[in-house]
Amino acid sequence: MICKRCLVSGRVQGVFYRATCQRRALELGVHGYARNLPDGRVEVLACGEADTVMRFVEWLWEGSAASRVETVEVSDHAPPPPPGFHTA
Repeated sequence: MICKRCLVSGRVQGVFYRATCQRRALELGVHGYARNLPDGRVEVLACGEADTVMRFVEWLWEGSAASRVETVEVSDHAPPPPPGFHTA
């Protein structure tokens, strides 16, 4: 199991980006969360099997239909969260 912390910037707040992330994560079996940050970015923590997490991280560039992703900064994250995928 691996965990990746992703900081997604662009038009990603107020456009159903987090809800769309949650739906896609649950489809893939990825655990973690997506939450808005005060600076306008969305923080996404994705944990699971390496190939699945990497597919999800690649998908973060798509997002919701109304979003416009400009950057996705990815870093390793050590502790896995509890099962499920949550938004905040």
